[in-house]
Amino acid sequence: MSRGVIDRRRFARSRVPILVRPAGFLARIAPRLVDDISIGGLRTHTDEALRLGTRLELELFFPDGGSATCLAEVVWAEPLPEGGAARFEVGLRFVQADPADLERIAALLRS
Repeated sequence: MSRGVIDRRRFARSRVPILVRPAGFLARIAPRLVDDISIGGLRTHTDEALRLGTRLELELFFPDGGSATCLAEVVWAEPLPEGGAARFEVGLRFVQADPADLERIAALLRS
């Protein structure tokens, strides 16, 4: 964890080949690889400065070609050094997600 804080995660996280991007009108943004994910949320990078508590509709893209849409909330955001692949690293908590999609994530974590 790069934030230098106590890890209070409720769910174990892992790297799995899932891509994420904002849903809706921002769908023209290329999906980014998720840094780590659990059934409770995910960590990824963005160029957008996001405030804590901001809720985003996200599209998740699974390795099998399937996708899902969920609602997530920004729980932390940290600026990254200039010149990197993105401007910010963010932690997102799933607020609303279909149980079947959470099971797909859980299955990937088990594999």
